[in-house]
Amino acid sequence: MNMLKIVAVPMHPEGRKFVGIFAGIAVLLGLIWQPLFWLGLGATVWCYYFFRNPVRTVPQRAGLILSPADGVVSLISEVAPPPELGLGDAPVYRVSVFMNVFNCHVNRSPMDGTITQIVYHEGKFVNASLDKASEHNERNGLAIESPDGHRIGVVQIAGLVARRIVCFVKTGDALKAGEVFGLIRFGSRLDVYLPEGILPAVSVGTTAVAGETTLADLHAEQKAVQSVDI
Repeated sequence: MNMLKIVAVPMHPEGRKFVGIFAGIAVLLGLIWQPLFWLGLGATVWCYYFFRNPVRTVPQRAGLILSPADGVVSLISEVAPPPELGLGDAPVYRVSVFMNVFNCHVNRSPMDGTITQIVYHEGKFVNASLDKASEHNERNGLAIESPDGHRIGVVQIAGLVARRIVCFVKTGDALKAGEVFGLIRFGSRLDVYLPEGILPAVSVGTTAVAGETTLADLHAEQKAVQSVDI
């Protein structure tokens, strides 16, 4: 049933060492006082759950831009994309997906395409749900260009608890929509910069699923500006 799916979900290899550390601490706590073992075991199960890497059903319709992360759409703003990603300086829609410590933190490519740029910035660790996190927090930005020439930006942003951004790809790599490209450990956010003139297909408060939820549709008729919270 649903519980079996949670227990049996595969774990990303990045989490193995952390689960091992949590398990070792649980054993040591149990030697001190048995009730502490159960607390440690609960923390170990949470750690395993944090690094889960579930199989996703990726929509195959051309032109979709999918969520790169599990979480809640926390911000939708019209801003200029980060200059280092080479996406131009015209304002575009930025869709931010906030991940709490219980969300799956494996990050997936929003669309088919080639990585044209990867830029890492050191920074602060303020609450990732805040708008200023896009500029002030530690972050790693990727520019992805689709086979038909559409370009998007995807930025991994560390948060108040997150202290480690992991990126598994490099410039020039080709990605499929829904393919894993990185993760952020222990709470964070991802920003997606849509192509110029493309409107979001979600609203603030939408629960997003990485590799499944559609953030925008490149082939949809762009009729009206969607209301957004900034």
